Amino acid sequence: MKTIGEVFKIARAKKKYSVARLEEITKIKSNFIDAIENQNWEALPNFSTTLGFIKSMAGALEVSDKTAVAIFKRDYPPKAQSVNPKPDIASKFVWGPRLTFALGVTFIVVLVLGYLGVQYVKFMSPPELKIETPGEGESVTGKYVVVSGTTDTDAKVVVNNQPVLVSPDGKFLVGLEISLETREIEIKAIGRSGKETIKKLNIGVNSE
Repeated sequence: MKTIGEVFKIARAKKKYSVARLEEITKIKSNFIDAIENQNWEALPNFSTTLGFIKSMAGALEVSDKTAVAIFKRDYPPKAQSVNPKPDIASKFVWGPRLTFALGVTFIVVLVLGYLGVQYVKFMSPPELKIETPGEGESVTGKYVVVSGTTDTDAKVVVNNQPVLVSPDGKFLVGLEISLETREIEIKAIGRSGKETIKKLNIGVNSE
């Protein structure tokens, strides 16, 4: 089975063309023509360009274009895949001071943002309010009733429009003056943002 180089050599001999004459007709450099006839693929350009040379030479030498292309594709060696015998050491993961610093900064930023987020949500939310005494519907005897409970440490407490002191731990206690007509106690906790939490307790007042 003839190679593409042998096919072109035979066809050129029949046409009595020298390499120089074939170069003149096809405008392909003589060293490329020699490389094709001797199948010196390393001396030729890339596959697409060499394929163009094959078609031009086939036309000049009156060789079947399809046949020439088919033989060339059969003879043309596949490109060897370059294999790096030594892995790229630089591509290995290395834990260094820069990475430690970057992770540390990222952690601090996330921590600060998380804290600010929690504080913002807390600031914009109504304060918590828990009433310990009196209980709902409780019957009270006397002129005073003790109102106590807990709220946020930065909240203000008002009981029946009377400001109440809140301790640093959020607890409050006040002796509220009542009368026989008192039926309801309103406890209001007001946060820094102005949001309010209101609880109303129904009580019964008994005469002494």
